[in-house]
Order: sequence, then C-alpha cells, then structure tokens
Amino acid sequence: MTDLLPHLEAALRAARQHGADHADAVVIRGRSRSAMIRQGQAEGLRHAESLSLGLRVFHGRRVATVSGNELGRAALDQLAERACAMARVVPPSPDDGLADRPLIPVPASMVAGLDLLDPAAAPTMETLLDRAREMEDAALSHDGITNSSGASASTTLQDVALATSSGFAGQYRRSGHGYGISILAGTGTLMQRDYAFHNTVHQADLDSPASLGHMAARRALARLNPVRPRTGLYPVLFDPRVAGSLLAHFAGAINGSAIVQEASFLKDRLNDAVFGRGITITDDPTLPRLSGSRPFDGEGVACQPLNLVEDGRLHHWLLDSRCARRLGLPASNGRASRSGEGSVRPGTSNLFLHAGTHSPEELRRDIKEGVLITELMGNAINMLTGDYSRGGSGFMIRNGEIAEPVSGITVAGSLPDMFARLLPANDLNLMAGHHAPTIRIDQMSLAGD
Repeated sequence: MTDLLPHLEAALRAARQHGADHADAVVIRGRSRSAMIRQGQAEGLRHAESLSLGLRVFHGRRVATVSGNELGRAALDQLAERACAMARVVPPSPDDGLADRPLIPVPASMVAGLDLLDPAAAPTMETLLDRAREMEDAALSHDGITNSSGASASTTLQDVALATSSGFAGQYRRSGHGYGISILAGTGTLMQRDYAFHNTVHQADLDSPASLGHMAARRALARLNPVRPRTGLYPVLFDPRVAGSLLAHFAGAINGSAIVQEASFLKDRLNDAVFGRGITITDDPTLPRLSGSRPFDGEGVACQPLNLVEDGRLHHWLLDSRCARRLGLPASNGRASRSGEGSVRPGTSNLFLHAGTHSPEELRRDIKEGVLITELMGNAINMLTGDYSRGGSGFMIRNGEIAEPVSGITVAGSLPDMFARLLPANDLNLMAGHHAPTIRIDQMSLAGD
C-alpha cells in the first residue's frame, strides 16, 4: 500500500504557510475493473483509476474547501494558496472547525479487525467476463426467459487517507466485488423484467454467478401476467430488497443537516417513541467485512456502534462536528462522511433495523388480502411532513399465501404513522446487502383499479 499520508502532511504544511489557522485533507484513490456480457457478447469492458484530494482550511471564523487530483508538491502548494485566498473572503461560518475529539492514534488492530481488504488476488478481466457469462447463461437456460439486459461483474480497490492539523492521521484500504444481472421474461407488451445483484468486500462472500442468474430468471418469470388490485387500504409487506428504503428515509429525517435547517418531520421528536416497542435501529461502522465499515469517520473521530433507536425511542441525530455545534450538543457522534472533494456532512455507515421474532411467513399468515412489495419506483416523499407515495410492483397476498403478481400500483401513507406501526420479520441478512428484514405495515393506501 502506497503511503498517502506524506502528501496530506505536505498539503497541511502548505495551508499553514499560506495563512490557515487549521486545516484537514483527505485523499481517496480508487482502481476498478468491470465487464458486461449481453446476449453472450462482451461489452462495457472498463478499467478505471481515480484520485481526488480535498483540502479544507479554516481562517478566523471562515472556511473554504477545494479539491484537486495531483499530489505533487507544486500542485499541493497551489491548492493550499487557492483555499486560503477563498477563506479570507467567504462569509463567516463560526460553527465550522476540526473535530473536538479526534482519534489519536489510529490503532492498527482496529483497521485490521474490520477485515476490509480481500487477501485474494483481484479477478482479471477474463475472469470477470467468465463470471458474467456464467450468470447470463444460467438465467437464459430458463424456459420463458426471452432476453437479457446484461450481466456484469466488477472489482474495486480503494485507498482512503485523512490527516488534520490537530494531529490526526489515518489510512486504510477497502476492496469490493460485485455481480449483477437484469433479465426479461415474456414477449411484447407482456414482457417483464427483474434482476439480482450482490456486492461484498471479499470475493469469498459473493453468491455464485449461476445462483444469481437463476434467481433473476425466477423473479422475472414470477412477474408475468400481472394484475392491478382495486384501490383501497391493505396490509403491506416490504420485501428486504426494498425495506431498506424506509431506513433511508429515516436516516434523511434524522440527519443533523436536516435538523439544523428544521427540514425534517422528526425535528421535534428526539427522545420520543417514534417506532413501536421493541424496535431497535443501529448504525455500526465496526462490523467486519461490510462495505459501510470504517476505522474513523470523515473528520478523524473514532467510529463506535450507535443505537439510534432503542425500544422504539429516537435517541440520536446523525452528527458531524458542525451540526453538533449548531445544535448545542457536546460533540460529533462520529457520523461525518467525507467525499473525495473534501466536503463534510453527516451520514451513515452500516445502518440496519434489527430483526424481529417472526418469520415472513408468520407475518403474513393472518392477512386475508394484502400486498407484498418487491420493487419501488419514483420518490414522492415530503421530508417536512413525512407524506409518502411511491409506485410499486409485487404480489398479492391471499389467505396468508403469496398469490398473483401486481404492477402499476401506488402505495401511500405517512412516514410517522408507518414508523409507528411497522413490524420486522426475522430474515435480516447484512451480508446480502439488506439493511432491513421483511417489514409489515398495516392499513396503507393502495391506488390500483
């Protein structure tokens, strides 16, 4: 691993020489390969390398952020000079500043314990093509599968380094591997599409290409000849493929930036019962072999698990240092996310809803007529009020069993009400990339025929 920290230290020195009181800098360097097979033919072969350095400087009560993609001393000096010149003329921002409690030093054991770097050799382009072809061949072997939108395989390697003028310096590497396929069943106007994908840190944790191809084919075939249910109120189950989207809306509503701007329907609900009893939602950046894990956040603060919701009660906002200061809170809770351009804002790592005690089959057993949602589209979400409306497709539930496919429906409700009534199943699988198990919410509005 090339040591990127000396380049960051040079950037910080240059920033101080040009008048910065404090500064921090981040470098994100990535390499990736990907290959696609469509109808047996190779296309979309790609090899990419990227590097981005973000420098943030503080001058008095002002802050400026600039970015570049060169690590030479002259380029870093020019970057620092430009950042400091900007910081002298921008409006004051008194709540901006370095983190109050940086992690010094970064224990090597902490980085190693996250197991974010696959020790196996990265697959070659030929291997990626073979795996994509295996995926597509498996899907096309099913009767009724008529076309392919393509199967792809990819591998990535990323280096992340962060340093601050307060003494923090840390660096780690992250690998990534992924398969994906989109497949078509039926013909003409009756054609239906579905997909399967899997992304992991280690190759050994990936589902086999053939299993994903078969899964996509079965899903597409199951969607043939859909109907539209009559408009009404139904109990709704969200499949794990889409249940995580509800968590994404929740994360947006408790993001410190939204709370500071009073742009969230949860802005006055801290320490209130937002979910039902027994519901726990955790953001945990310390879980090994997961893509959201990290040894430190975007400001160099130690990463610790955080139960955002316990027994249904909302206990924390997602905070970086700026939002914590704006809200009068003691310090960041280690949720700063950082782009390669250097901008900082609160975010999540591995956010997940804890599993419940009942299986998906048990959750739907008493449903005489309901809907299982397997795909969502559109995004008519009002984060000020929590009004929720999205297009969807999936399957009817009749007498506790999954029945005919449905499409062209709109499911609507209110996120505060949905959060208060959701019930999780026991099928959470973080290694599958799911952030939530199957979720049941009763009495949602469904627009159909």
